Amino acid sequence: MGDFTYTTVPGKIKPLLDKIRQVGVPSKANGQWLKTLGFTSSNDASLIGILKAVGLVDASSIPTPVWSAYRGVHHKRTLGEAIRKGYAELFAVYPDAWQRSNTELEHVFSTSSTAGKQVINKTVATFKTLCENAEFAPIDEQSEPLVQTGPMHLPAASTAPAPTRIQNTGNSGGPSVHIDIQIHISPEASTDQIDQIFKSMAKHLYGERKTE
Repeated sequence: MGDFTYTTVPGKIKPLLDKIRQVGVPSKANGQWLKTLGFTSSNDASLIGILKAVGLVDASSIPTPVWSAYRGVHHKRTLGEAIRKGYAELFAVYPDAWQRSNTELEHVFSTSSTAGKQVINKTVATFKTLCENAEFAPIDEQSEPLVQTGPMHLPAASTAPAPTRIQNTGNSGGPSVHIDIQIHISPEASTDQIDQIFKSMAKHLYGERKTE
């Protein structure tokens, strides 16, 4: 587990994120770009490392597709997903890392670094500030197969005859009507039982037409 990126000015993370959504996309997000936005302090340069950590820019400081997505309406959820990826090792320990206490986060960060307490505190502050500007999907929110609806399945050995279709072909002038009927017959049914089933259907479905 490597050192986690931090900024010495975590209080400026939110203003920078706001600017990203307000201004145009730069060809490169570097120190000079920060200065054009009003981040002129020498410490502000550490903000670029945070943008790299969550994938808003690549290793060359060039904006990525995540940057473009963050400018959209679902920017908080986009940032949440970016934080999960950027802090994957932390989320492997605490899947709900954004809800964890400073003490718990300090423990994880300190075990991956030889830095002193001041740096660890800045690392925690950096992570917490990022999370305050993001939204995270519930831990148990996973893609589940859609519940299948429709006819109940027959046992493997069962047979399902093709649907019987009855259509009204009268000259009443009304719309035509058809009814689809499916018959599920147990594989244990005898020939006589099957014959009785169809005879009963004929009686009830065609009986009135025979008297016409």
